[in-house]
Amino acid sequence: MNTNIYLIRHGQSPKNEGNERTRGLTDTGIADADRTARLLREEGIKVFYSSPYQRAMLTVEPLAQLCGQQIIPLEALKETVFLGGDAILPDEEVYPTVERMFREPDYALAGGESLAVAKERVMAALQGILEAHAGQRIAIGTHGMVMALMMGHYDSRYDYHFLRKTSKPDVYRMTFHGDQFTEAARLWIP
Repeated sequence: MNTNIYLIRHGQSPKNEGNERTRGLTDTGIADADRTARLLREEGIKVFYSSPYQRAMLTVEPLAQLCGQQIIPLEALKETVFLGGDAILPDEEVYPTVERMFREPDYALAGGESLAVAKERVMAALQGILEAHAGQRIAIGTHGMVMALMMGHYDSRYDYHFLRKTSKPDVYRMTFHGDQFTEAARLWIP
């Protein structure tokens, strides 16, 4: 019995409005959310979870609507917290910080969380989802770091370099046979 997890990384999001929790999608991000829905509508997805961050919810919303399903926001699926108070880390600081976090999993900026802490949170959420929905097809609205942490837990190829090659949005299907990870496949074509 296979369980399929569809990791749907959020679309393009403006960094000049709101905060990490409230920023939405750009016009391109909105169009790509619709494209994601068209791509996955025949996959038979019946369960939808998402990070509570607006950009992740908005990216999976068109697909959930097509499938006639509600999205379950799950706080544990939120992006790695870089700074306290849901502050946005400036673009020029994001990847140097992330690279260091992958090298030093216990490193964190002031007010933020380390990669080790984020991974523990995210993997507990994924394990709970897998247990609750064994044998089903589940979509998760997610973020780049969270996606890399989940996939990297099972296969070390999904690391910092993998993260740098992902797009916004991006879609990967993780397949589990019972509780064993068997493969990951990219479904999004940029």
